[in-house]
Amino acid sequence: MAYKAFREDPEANPLDTPSGKIEIYSERLAEIAASWVLKEDDIIKPLPEYAPSWEGHESALTEKYPLQLFGFHYKARTHSTYGNVALLADACRQEVWVNPIDAEQRSIKDGDMLKVWNDRGELRIPAKVTERILPGVIAMGQGAWYKPDRKGVDHGACINTLTTQRPSPLAKGNPQHSNLVEIAKV
Repeated sequence: MAYKAFREDPEANPLDTPSGKIEIYSERLAEIAASWVLKEDDIIKPLPEYAPSWEGHESALTEKYPLQLFGFHYKARTHSTYGNVALLADACRQEVWVNPIDAEQRSIKDGDMLKVWNDRGELRIPAKVTERILPGVIAMGQGAWYKPDRKGVDHGACINTLTTQRPSPLAKGNPQHSNLVEIAKV
C-alpha cells in the first residue's frame, strides 16, 4: 500500500518533501511566487488550484485560433531520436488527433491531409478522427523532424513549428500544451 510506513509512523518515515509530510499547501511555491519576477499573466500558486493559461481556452486568441494544441510523447520516437528510422515511421504514422465534432464542423474525414496553423507557423499532417480526444482540443506526437518547403510550411509535422518560445512559468520549459491553432483540409 502506498505510504504505509509513513502512515504508520510519519516521524520515522518522512516523505521527500520540505516538511516531510504530505503537502497540499507548498511553502516552496509560495516563496517562488512571492520572490520571482513573473510576467503579468504567469501564475504560480502554492495550492493545487486552477490557473488560466496565457494561451488557453479562455484566451481572446480563441476567436482566431479555437483549438488547443496538445503534444504527447510519441511511441515511435524518444523525443526526436529515431525520427529518421523509416521502419518506425511506416509502422507509426505521424497524425493529428481530432474529435469528430471538430472534424465535422470543418468537413474533415479520417486520413485527410490537414493544414494546422497559427501566427507562428504552419504544418501539414494527416488527420486521425477519434473520440479519444476532447472537442476543442487536437493532439499530435512531439519530436517530429522539421521539414519546411520553400514557403516555410513544415511537411514533417514538427509541433515546435506552432509552439511558442515563451517558457512555462515554473519549470521554464517548452509549453507544448498551451498553444492555440486552427485546422483545415488541404
